[in-house]
Amino acid sequence: MKEIIYHGSDHIIEKPEYGLGATTNDYGRGFYCTKSLELAKEWACGKGSDGFANKYELDLDELKVINLNQEPYNILNWLAVLTKHRTYWQNSSISAEAKAYLQEHFYVDISDYDVVIGYRADDSYFSFAQDFVSGTISLQKLQRAMHLGELGEQIVLISKKAFSHIKYLGNESAESSIYYNQKNDRDKRAKQAYRSEKNITANLDELFILDIMRGNIQNGDPRLQ
Repeated sequence: MKEIIYHGSDHIIEKPEYGLGATTNDYGRGFYCTKSLELAKEWACGKGSDGFANKYELDLDELKVINLNQEPYNILNWLAVLTKHRTYWQNSSISAEAKAYLQEHFYVDISDYDVVIGYRADDSYFSFAQDFVSGTISLQKLQRAMHLGELGEQIVLISKKAFSHIKYLGNESAESSIYYNQKNDRDKRAKQAYRSEKNITANLDELFILDIMRGNIQNGDPRLQ
């Protein structure tokens, strides 16, 4: 199966290189892409300058792909991976314990895979995840929040093998006068919707991180449904 994917950048990348990128990105070092041309252009202009949406064909045949947004995985698996790589988190009395619990009971070793698919914890999305880990919002509110702003999924090439399965097809320019504002507007809409959602009183059946830890909830627990 072949997919068309895009990578937003301030320069043209005809040959993506394995082993580059920060270890503190969502899934560690890798080549971060999206199926959305519009999102790629927004990411390309993230610093307020013009950029490019580099276009590629990714041949997924013979590649091991893990999609953290599909069963048997749940949002806590994604969050455990995120807490493993992202270094800055809100300080609270339970954040450190929460991160340790998530990594012990929900962490998925993605190093065995070639490609990772999952949420992009960018801007507002990362703040939503932080609120859950610090005990401010319930699991149910986090799940709803991750669809606000329609930031979509990211496709990340993380193995050397994956980089041999990608073919450069060209690029489209991204004007910061359009896409920088569009990116900020998308994030602003997500934050506004989140504030409204956050102010809604939690249902007694909703799970907070303390409930998950006290109840020793792990993968496959029906309470996560």
